[in-house]
This record gives sequence, structure tokens and C-alpha cells, in this order.
Amino acid sequence: MRLRLSGVAPHGAVLTRRKEFQVNEVNNTTPAANGFDTLGLAAPILKAVAAEGYTTPTPIQLQSIPHVIAGRDLLGIAQTGTGKTAAFALPILHRLMADQQRAGKGHCRVLVLSPTRELSGQIADSFRAYGRELPIRGAIVYGGVSFGPQARQLQSGVDVVVATPGRLLDHLGQGTLRLDRTEIFVLDEADQMLDLGFMRDIRKIIALLPAKRQNLFFSATMPREIGALADELLKDPVRVAVTPVATTATRVDQKIVFCEAARKRPVLVDLLRNVATERTLIFARTKRGADRIAEHLERAGIAANAIHGNKSQSQRERALGAFRAGTCRILVATDIAARGIDVDGVGHVINFDLPNVPESYVHRIGRTARAGAAGTAISLCAPEERGMLRDIEKLIRRQIPRLEPAAEPARKAA
Repeated sequence: MRLRLSGVAPHGAVLTRRKEFQVNEVNNTTPAANGFDTLGLAAPILKAVAAEGYTTPTPIQLQSIPHVIAGRDLLGIAQTGTGKTAAFALPILHRLMADQQRAGKGHCRVLVLSPTRELSGQIADSFRAYGRELPIRGAIVYGGVSFGPQARQLQSGVDVVVATPGRLLDHLGQGTLRLDRTEIFVLDEADQMLDLGFMRDIRKIIALLPAKRQNLFFSATMPREIGALADELLKDPVRVAVTPVATTATRVDQKIVFCEAARKRPVLVDLLRNVATERTLIFARTKRGADRIAEHLERAGIAANAIHGNKSQSQRERALGAFRAGTCRILVATDIAARGIDVDGVGHVINFDLPNVPESYVHRIGRTARAGAAGTAISLCAPEERGMLRDIEKLIRRQIPRLEPAAEPARKAA
């Protein structure tokens, strides 16, 4: 029997050091010659990894996998695109295979908590791909879809549950799932959980877990509240940090365009007319803003879709599917929705609005220049956003080159 994950959505770091952790530091230098076969993974997992076309582990995978196999708690701090999902999915599958006890009815052996539906889908897809040769059952749990099928699957007992906090609490409240026998708990994108206001829900969920368990904690940044949660959650953890503070992708060509807020839309259209052949991800600050940008582009003859938390699950899946397939090469997203977007071939990232949180800029532009490719990030900066730009440049410790926008057409005399 192979790993089954129902309701799987399409595919879906930087450390701000504000707190010291009592952890065992792992060196970030690793021999390039090391392959997956050196990490102690079982043969069926190595076969699945090879089928996915992976030959060399990323630094976070190389440093994390042996410790997770050994049962250690782990604090992983990594920029987006570093391969951290495989860093925990592969050793978890190895441990489940080594001890093939069945999960009892209404229980799960592994709980992976993630902030968004898209990211949950990406994680579930990874477990399904890497566990294709294994007799392991999984389920994905998030809102926006029917409760009943999820409940029936959970009540039968599963090995791996990938869930968002809100819908998971619904199932826990209804008694369709219990966590008192859970062996491994993974908290992914912890800083994004904080941004979304999930910390109270996370603490409720943690209180239902058994005291004896393995904890894997991943975050791109480490604000104070997340640091406090990590200290509470982790016991003698190994710390793996594979990216320096505020490091942006080295192959991203970054540019700033200064323009009035009222001119952003025509400037955006001009930019896109030059890059329409490449996948382009546009970031908006608000859900309504994302919709308005997509509508404006459509009126200008540029096909675009918007994705954000107010869209239904089917709408989000269709938009991501079209973006991934290349049938619609422009996707407008908010930070929340974009955290789970993991699409190869994104040539451009455009920040229509600069982010309020400087670290979000690093996450955004990390959506391009993945897997060794080059990419371009262009940010539109209105006069009222110059303070945000200063904060971003302070964080990344460099000035972003300026790019002159196309001249505004002269108005005809009356």
C-alpha cells in the first residue's frame, strides 16, 4: 500500500537573532560530494528521491536528516526554497518505516502544522512523493472544503496528518482526531503562524500532545514570541541555520522604481509588456488590492489571476494550476497566500506594494531565482513607502539599484 493523502492541493530564511537558544549548533559547511545515500535513509525512500530527480541534498537536508532519524528535537532556520520540507519529511518517513505500528482509530503518529492551505498541500505532496513505496497512510486537513470526508479518514487512523490550525481544532473539538499518541510534531513556518494570529490555537494544540514526543520547529525569522515558543517546545535541540541574517538570493537582480501611488498601475502594465513571456508573481498588500490589480491587468489585455485568503479553495487551486502550467503567467498574491507557492520558472517578482515587515521582502523575492536559476525582482515605491524601503535596505545591508519608469504621456491641451 502506498502513501495516500486525500484532498491534496497543488504544490506549493532569514534569521533575525533576538534571542539566544540553548541548542547544539550545526556547522553550515558540508562536503558537496555527500549524497542522499550517505544519510542513513531506507532504500525505498532513496528510490523515491531518485525518481524525483534529486541527487545532492541541500545544506539543511544534509544537516537535519541524520539528527531527525536519531530522534533529536530540531530548530531549523532557513530561507524559502532551501528544501526544508524534505529535511523533515524524508527522516520522518524513515522512522515510520522502521517502526511499522499502525495508528489507532482516531489517532495519528505524526502531526505537521502549517499556516496556509497552499503550504499544507505542498507538504502533503512531498510526503506522498517520497513515501510512494511505503505502506503509510496520510491525510490533509484544512478549511474551505467539506468536513465529512476528512472526519471519516481521520477516524480510521492515519500515520501522517498535515493540517492548518483552525480546521485541526475543529476536528479535535468534534472528537474525530486525538493527539495523545502522536510521536512526532512538526511546526512549519512558525513566524507566519504568528503573523496570522495562530499562536493561541497552536498553544491549544500543543497542550493536547503527549509529553514524550519528537519536536521539529521551522521558522524563517525568530521574533521574540516565536523564540519563547521554541524554548518551551524543544528539548535539547539541534539548531540548523543555513542562511545568514537577511540574505537575499544572490542570483536575483533587484531594482526599485519610484513613482506616485496613482501611477503604479500604468507602470506595472509597462513592465509586464516586457516580461509577459515569463511567469511573474506580483505582491499586493491587501486582498482587495490583489483583485484590483488583476482586474486592471485584464482590462489592459494582460491575463492575470489573483490568489488570497478570501478566494474559495477551488478558485485558489485553479489559479495556482494555471500559473504552474503556464496557461496564465501572471499571478497576483498577498503575502499570506504566496507563502505556499512553490513554482519553478518564476522569472520575475514585482512588489506592487512594499511590505510592512522588511523580512517579507526577502521571502517575496525568494520566489524567483530558485534551483540555481536567475531572476528579477522589481519593487514599485511610492513616496509614502520610502520609510519601508529604508527598513528593507537596512535589513539586507545594501542599496537596491534604482530603475527609471517609462515617462508619463504628455496630456493634450484643452
